[in-house]
Amino acid sequence: MPGRVSSAAPAAPRTAQKSTLRRTTASPSIAIPDEGPSSSLRARICGIFSDVQRSAAGHRKLVVSLRKVQESCCYESPPGKRKDQEDFGEDDFNVELARCVIRLMSVKKSESIGDRIVRFLGLFLKFASDKGEKEDVQESLKDAALVAEEETDEVQGYPDNPSTRLVSHILSILLPLTTSKEKVVRYRATQLVAHIINSLDSLDDDSYHMLRMGLQKRLRDKESMIRVQAVLGLGRLAGNEGDEDQDDHDSDNEEATGLLNKLLEILQNDPSADIRRSLLLNLPLTPSTLPYLLERARDTDPVIRRALYSRLLPALGDFRHLSLSMREKLLRWGLRDRDENVRKATGRLFRERWIEDCVGPPKATDGTPVEQAATPSMDGLLELLERIDIVNSATSNGTATEAMKEFWSGRRDYRDAIIFDDSFWQNLTPESIFVARSLNDFWKGEDSKDEALAEEKMPEVTKLAFFLQRYTNNLVNCIRYNNAMIDSEQAEDTVEKEFVVEQLLHIAKALDYSDEIGRRKMFALLRESLALAELPEEITKLVVDVLRDVCGPEAAGEREFCGIVLEAIAEVHDNVMTDELTPEGENESFHSARSELTDSTPTKPSSGKKDSAVDAGNTEAGEDKAIHEIMINMKCLHIAQCMLENVEGDLQQNIHLTTMLNNLVVPAVRSHEAPIRERGLLCLGLCCLLDKALSEENLTLFLHCFTKGHDALQVSALYILSDILAVHPHLAKAEDANPALQKSIYKIFMKGLKAAHTPEVQSTASIGLCKLMLTSVVRDEELLKQLVSLFFDSATKENAAVTQALSYFLPVFCHSKRENMEMMASIAASTVHTQMSLVEELDEEDDALGMTVIANMLIDWTDARKLVVQGMSAVGWNEAGDKEVTAANGDVHLILADSLLERALSHGCSSKRHPCARLTHWITDLSLAEEEKKALLTMLGKVYISPNCSTGKMKAVADLVTEAIDAKIATDTTTRNALNKLHQTLSKVLGEAHAVLPSIENQAADQTIAGFELKTGEASESDEMKMDVDSNTVTRQPGDTLLEELLDDEPEDL
Repeated sequence: MPGRVSSAAPAAPRTAQKSTLRRTTASPSIAIPDEGPSSSLRARICGIFSDVQRSAAGHRKLVVSLRKVQESCCYESPPGKRKDQEDFGEDDFNVELARCVIRLMSVKKSESIGDRIVRFLGLFLKFASDKGEKEDVQESLKDAALVAEEETDEVQGYPDNPSTRLVSHILSILLPLTTSKEKVVRYRATQLVAHIINSLDSLDDDSYHMLRMGLQKRLRDKESMIRVQAVLGLGRLAGNEGDEDQDDHDSDNEEATGLLNKLLEILQNDPSADIRRSLLLNLPLTPSTLPYLLERARDTDPVIRRALYSRLLPALGDFRHLSLSMREKLLRWGLRDRDENVRKATGRLFRERWIEDCVGPPKATDGTPVEQAATPSMDGLLELLERIDIVNSATSNGTATEAMKEFWSGRRDYRDAIIFDDSFWQNLTPESIFVARSLNDFWKGEDSKDEALAEEKMPEVTKLAFFLQRYTNNLVNCIRYNNAMIDSEQAEDTVEKEFVVEQLLHIAKALDYSDEIGRRKMFALLRESLALAELPEEITKLVVDVLRDVCGPEAAGEREFCGIVLEAIAEVHDNVMTDELTPEGENESFHSARSELTDSTPTKPSSGKKDSAVDAGNTEAGEDKAIHEIMINMKCLHIAQCMLENVEGDLQQNIHLTTMLNNLVVPAVRSHEAPIRERGLLCLGLCCLLDKALSEENLTLFLHCFTKGHDALQVSALYILSDILAVHPHLAKAEDANPALQKSIYKIFMKGLKAAHTPEVQSTASIGLCKLMLTSVVRDEELLKQLVSLFFDSATKENAAVTQALSYFLPVFCHSKRENMEMMASIAASTVHTQMSLVEELDEEDDALGMTVIANMLIDWTDARKLVVQGMSAVGWNEAGDKEVTAANGDVHLILADSLLERALSHGCSSKRHPCARLTHWITDLSLAEEEKKALLTMLGKVYISPNCSTGKMKAVADLVTEAIDAKIATDTTTRNALNKLHQTLSKVLGEAHAVLPSIENQAADQTIAGFELKTGEASESDEMKMDVDSNTVTRQPGDTLLEELLDDEPEDL
């Protein structure tokens, strides 16, 4: 029998281990006792294992050889066949094989031979178990020839043969090793156990329960590589238990459910990506586990996300078993993933697997499936689009367009096979028209080389105009029919008809209108369609967009476009208001946007039921009339808004725009009806983008709308203000703007940034202000400070839009211009103070950023070496003509150091501090907390100072450092080292090497550590410390004491 594995290696003579002491201490403490003399059986088995370690190419032959050795030991030799010189039994073979297994435990993970041996053992045990089962069946059939094979299987149960006994023997040795103190032993033992579980088809009950308990303990191992192997084994056990749970409902069912729940919890919460990936690929695919597996599409590790789309989902089977919402989510998450490999895997899944599920596997003439790609099928493609709900997913935020772009890019056979004949266009469905629209967009794309195919397969402009007119008339007739129906249940669904018209307009927008006949036909059709009051808003917007392209990009085309749209607006109003006459027979004014809901016309009081009925009818008719007027004006304003979004010329030079502004937009803004007023406000904002004087006149109006309006109106006002300031920057720039108006604008944005109770308002204000500050339209330290505080605030993480915008804005803002970086340096100290105050107010449960993280970000944002565009003096050319970049100017960090030191010295820390008028705005409290002071001073050790910095600024900072040292504001070793480091750097750069550094160590003369008093001043300054200016590091010299080294070992970070 093999010797036991001791928990610690026996002590060996030091003389024999002297030369290999390092290797012995690094190897696992596993030892094997004396095993007696060698034998021919041991030599044969060791020879096989020696060949196994060389390469994995001949493992199958070696498995057969080892099986022959096992058969010679466990079975009697047939008559007439010579036996070996020595007679060995089954126990001898098991002992020798277990001896090799034990030696495997000391092989580290980095050694590939360990993995080869593990794979070989799993292959051998699988082969031996299969051979043993076949031999048992043959023996049973010989003993009972009349017993059927099925009955034999029922009688046998778990087989008992040399192979199964060998498996039990190896597992009994490995399980105790899974709890070893050495991580290498635990890893190899757990790895081999998991590999054996995944190699064999069955285990006996005792081994099964022991393995389950042992591997569950390894789920909490501190080494991730061991947890990976544990989940590999338990994943197979959980899969088998899931199959048995369908028939068994006893206590084992609860245990199986508990194991599966543990694995699912690890899948969601384990920090190791390898463990989550192993569980993703090894957990059973059941209805209970599928939601947990599919949510890994949002995992933080891109390898796991790619494994989901490239391995799990293809192995899942028919995608039609998934719910519609899950299909849409998987496509959206995969196609919009930040990792390119994940996007490629998603596109491959969509165009290769999901289309094949709809088309079906190809079959031979006899009906048997064939292993090859199916031929292109239009019906299968239409079903695929139907399965992903093309009507709802083909919107602006949907994923159908992106999915079909990936489909066409990878399926050339479908692009060549599709034919758009007349029967196709005469029987359009949402799926078929989207096929045409997506393929046309692909052909018209920038990277496409098949634009000629679009001209060949797509209809000409005239023919498409006829098709568009036909389907538009069908849609309008259906809408009118629904409006006339009293019973809403009999109304027809117009969603699909609207979708067909929208896709036809998208195709029309990409057409070439060089053909004058086709252009005139399309122009007339769009003009007529725009005058239809029943046309939905989305279709109206597309009609205006296509009409703008048809009119041409030049100024004359723009004027023609505006005139046509205004005629359509007037026609919509006149057609709808024809029957709406007043009692006097006069038409209502077009300015009815200002009308009231109630009719104030006095009537003669009457009595009786008849008069009451008449009054009720009049009241109801008046309400219907008012609502109808609102609908009319909303339609007209929507057409005007779509027109203004497609206009770029000057407002004053276009008579059509001026007429629309005076007769439609201004009355709408003055209306008492909130919907009309809000839409009129949007149109007025678009008009302001076209005229500078108009924007100046109405800027106060938009500010008032934000102050007094509700949440939706505030969002609209912020959008309008941001766009106006971006187009007309002189309204907000300090040198051009009105001071009072500029202050009001900054106040509005500050109020929006603080609107934490309305996330949409806060995100709109943040995004708009970030754009304005990046373009240098707005430059205000208080607004920048609020943005930085908002970024560091733990409550902001709930508003993903703000977090994402600021994560991009702050580094780009600082590293784009030196002026921006200097502004950030000037507010750094006050930002630290604000964050320290907020941290004290937060509860312990709140996940706030640490001061170390905040300090490192501020240092990084103000590092002049990361400026995208350096100063012209930093770039030069040498004599050879090569470009040379000198050291970056570190004045920004000097500004940062100046503000940090002023903040630290402005709280009465030193009695020698001289008053300074420019420091009064920093003083907000009489005492500074020790944590804040430590944060401020520690940042000084990370500043970058180069020789080409301003001499005046360096001298000013050096004076502040000297004053800080004299004031003894550094109370611990970290801050003292930071001050000392900064002073030495400034002295070297300024050429003041002869200056004597004030003794910082004297500040710690009264401090004691571990009962010993610190003694300083015994060594000279040159022996104490040496400064490396280039690397900004402090090098201790051999003369330092051990106690001083321990003090200096403290990290510089907080």
